[in-house]
Amino acid sequence: MSKIYVIHENSAWVEPLQAAFQELDLPYEEWFLDEGKLDLSAPAPEGVFYNRMSASSHTRDHRFAPEYTAAVLSWLEAHGRRVVNNSRALQLEISKVAQYAALQNYGVKTPITIAAVGKQHIIEAARQMTGSFITKHNRAGKGLGVKLFHHIDALQSYVNSEQFEPSVDGITLIQQYIRAPQPFITRVEFVGGKFLYAVRVDTSLGFELCPADVCQIGDAFCPVGETAPEAPAPRFQIIEGFDSPIIQRYQRFIAENGIEIAGIEFIVDEIGEIYTYDVNTNTNYNSDAEDAAELYGMRAIARYLGQQLHDLNARRSSVHKSPDVT
Repeated sequence: MSKIYVIHENSAWVEPLQAAFQELDLPYEEWFLDEGKLDLSAPAPEGVFYNRMSASSHTRDHRFAPEYTAAVLSWLEAHGRRVVNNSRALQLEISKVAQYAALQNYGVKTPITIAAVGKQHIIEAARQMTGSFITKHNRAGKGLGVKLFHHIDALQSYVNSEQFEPSVDGITLIQQYIRAPQPFITRVEFVGGKFLYAVRVDTSLGFELCPADVCQIGDAFCPVGETAPEAPAPRFQIIEGFDSPIIQRYQRFIAENGIEIAGIEFIVDEIGEIYTYDVNTNTNYNSDAEDAAELYGMRAIARYLGQQLHDLNARRSSVHKSPDVT
């Protein structure tokens, strides 16, 4: 019997999806791909395969999970299996360089970024920046390598110290610091290639911007916050009636890059310019924000995957039907 297969390496992030599958009575199986073996001569099972592999897997001691997942996805795709967030989506998940290069092809503005390998090249890249800049890892996760610098001397001291954090793939990004007039960013969620909702994320308390309830302070990303608001407010708030031309550009981007489920993050600078800096293809959701808005991402994903499974089974049934003989 065909089923939904969920490819991942972090069980905590999958729990809300499990509940949604059970609520909709959908057959599913988890493939936890931190390690394993793959027989390339074996046939791939029938079903719908949802790739949720994360760029931050190495922070959970799953160093080669993305590489193993890439091999598994290649095998599945070679057998013509239905993969949601395919090999191209995985490539974009684990490389911000690949993300930025692709986004720019769709008229999506990204911060000025220089990729560097080697400490001296990191320093040289920073000298090309005008004003403040940040460092970040190309394969990101948990805010590793994300630091704000106002002067080259400070960067030089950091890079040559024991505190320097090399990127897991060896590529450090030097990036233009985007100063926002208010301490928040926006994350736009898509399921099945369609806009689901946008959420405003308060960055004043730090940069743990992972929306999942299980995320802890420290799971971060990009621009660096500076001031806290006077009164506390929900950190994640779904924006009612959000509409922007950026949605159409994002939809074109994901449709043509093998992405069906994603959260894309942007920041707006002091003159209203939008800068997109992150694409998350293993997107998570914040339950408090969703309860307040009565919108639920994991349920939407489960429904979408269930429909893909239904369509797959219908096609298989049609193919295997005996033709009428007259």
